Amino acid sequence: MPTRVAIDPITRIEGHLRIELETDAQKITKAWSESTQFRGIETIVKGRDPRDAWAFTQRICGVCTGTHAVASIVAVENAIGSQPPEQARLIRDMVLASQGVQDHTIHFYHLHAMDWVNVASAAQADPEAAAEFARSIGSTWKGNTVERFAQVRDTVQGILDSGQLTIFASGYWDHPDYRLPPEANLMAVSHYLDALEFQRSMIRINTVFGGKNPHPNFLVGGMACTIDQDRSESINQVHIDQIKVWIDETVEFVKTCYLPDALAIMSVYPDYFDIGAAQPNFIAVGRNGATYAGDPADSRITSPYTDIKPGVLLDGDLTTVHPFDPAKIAEYITSAWYTYEAGDDVALTPDEGETTVKYTGPTPSPDMWLGDSDKYTWSKAPRYDGRAVQVGPLARILLAYAQGDARTRELVDSAAGTLGITLDQLNSTGGRTLARAVEAVTTAEVLAEKTFPAFVANIQKGDISVFDATKWEPSSWDKKTSGYSLLEVARGNLSHWVSIENGKVARYQAVVPTTWLAGGRDAEGNQGPYEESLAGNGQHPLVDPDQPLEPLRTIHSFDPCMACAVHVLDPEGRQLQVVTS
Repeated sequence: MPTRVAIDPITRIEGHLRIELETDAQKITKAWSESTQFRGIETIVKGRDPRDAWAFTQRICGVCTGTHAVASIVAVENAIGSQPPEQARLIRDMVLASQGVQDHTIHFYHLHAMDWVNVASAAQADPEAAAEFARSIGSTWKGNTVERFAQVRDTVQGILDSGQLTIFASGYWDHPDYRLPPEANLMAVSHYLDALEFQRSMIRINTVFGGKNPHPNFLVGGMACTIDQDRSESINQVHIDQIKVWIDETVEFVKTCYLPDALAIMSVYPDYFDIGAAQPNFIAVGRNGATYAGDPADSRITSPYTDIKPGVLLDGDLTTVHPFDPAKIAEYITSAWYTYEAGDDVALTPDEGETTVKYTGPTPSPDMWLGDSDKYTWSKAPRYDGRAVQVGPLARILLAYAQGDARTRELVDSAAGTLGITLDQLNSTGGRTLARAVEAVTTAEVLAEKTFPAFVANIQKGDISVFDATKWEPSSWDKKTSGYSLLEVARGNLSHWVSIENGKVARYQAVVPTTWLAGGRDAEGNQGPYEESLAGNGQHPLVDPDQPLEPLRTIHSFDPCMACAVHVLDPEGRQLQVVTS
């Protein structure tokens, strides 16, 4: 008889995710991805002024803060015909880039690294040996000193002695599949703490341009900030100089610390480049931060850097780039607690999407099992031309590689040579982890070498315009109009779709990265990517059901954000379930 395992909640993610598994002979045979949180933003914005929609949709998530605001604003601009100035578009690009690198950094060090790094073991390490280990993997991070490592070792020992593991609680520290030596664990824990400081510093870029973070301020038609060298409350030379420092620190951290760490850690877990493969289909509309108002085929992209074109990779062919067609995006609710007027087995395109709740699941309880029912999740199941696809850093890296991007190929080929893997093996738990590190480098470099210099050069030429007022008044809009946006954000492809009638939002839908990845089965019974990564070939390991470290490694490699996936709210604010892990 198969063994049933429920992991609830999946911790170290944003939101509520439950994974149900069936195992046989320490291998996963079946999997269900279940978002158990219900929220409501898409319905909240209906009937509101579309110029305000971004402020509500931005609250879909507090982790990828700002991304939903930009997606909403670009969708509305597409609908009403607004053309934001170049400087406003460059500011948005810088906000998205800094957010993307910060998100990748937080994911690797604070959400995912503890799947590979044994914190308790760090207390046994020799600081001098840890410094030597850091040098041996090519890490030139300035924090790799014997003094720093000794301080961190003593801190870890103090935490262990106290019996209160604080930020390191709920780990399976006695699991036998932690493989790093103590010195590598000490280095990684030290860099975990360094990353806490780094990510806090670099996200200040968003604060300068948006006035605050999380949830910075934006504006339909441009940006809410101003550029004026003579005013302290505007973007001036002091701000520009400080942003330059933060960007330089970002490039330094991802190149001297993050990427070497990812390579070192994954080199000790080479089998995870053969574990966790999801469907070999990938979509992206460009680099991290790429932004389109409407169909990329006839849209004016909001970024001046279009070297990576939108595209689709299908059926494991990583060399043939197919054209991207947004009309092929549709969402199923076959396995989700919603209903469609035309029937629950149809798929609706986002411009015609519906969000009508119909909960048919059990009363939440510790012993419930959701996978026995056809409907078992709050997450819809997006498909591209009927296919389950992967989105995110891996999709973007593979697309850039297929299009011959020199820097991407340099980094990927170097990593593959170091790790002894092929390009095909990137469709894996290890591959998704590595792709984020590679993309952190390319995103930071584009920010430092292209976007920020272009912004500064425009200021030097006297270009300080950040707002287009020509389409601000509703009287300038069509009575009925619609639009959408397509963005590449940290976790993958994000699109917002809006219909406007008589100056108010008539329909709103968001198709987000985690919905693409965490959605359940469709009308044909095809699994979503999370489910496929765990149970696609029946070979994913799960040695100890009481310590399900192996499936956590795979699920965390996607960086789940369930608040984005469901983006809806129980208006009564009721507590539905109390869970512990």
